[in-house]
Amino acid sequence: MTEPIRVLLVEDNAGDADLIRETLETGEFHLEIAVAVDGVQAISYLLRKPPYTHVELPDIVMLDLNLPKMSGQEVLAQIKLHSSLRAIPIVVLTSSDAEQDIGKSYELGANCYVTKPVGLAAFQSIIKAVENFWLTVVKLP
Repeated sequence: MTEPIRVLLVEDNAGDADLIRETLETGEFHLEIAVAVDGVQAISYLLRKPPYTHVELPDIVMLDLNLPKMSGQEVLAQIKLHSSLRAIPIVVLTSSDAEQDIGKSYELGANCYVTKPVGLAAFQSIIKAVENFWLTVVKLP
């Protein structure tokens, strides 16, 4: 069996998190998906602070921008401050299509920016497209 691809999904909407997880788990890849429900939890996970001292770093992070406690952009900025985290690809996956959010996310080091579509089929299609690109085309560090 091959090594699993570790995904950290940072998403506070339980419905979106479940749908993303279910869509990813039906794919051809062996994934380990961890979910952080707010920005503070995401940073604690990535920095391996208790209770996450024994987790392995993710191969990719899927990050919502609209998060409680610490925004997705604040999470992105924190990630890029730490040399041990900088190389992890960050896929911003959010409902915002505001130009300022897009520009700021790229300025802060996002590797791509994807807007969540409305509708189940479109949402699942976007998740599959992200999965296929990042796990088939791209070589992860």
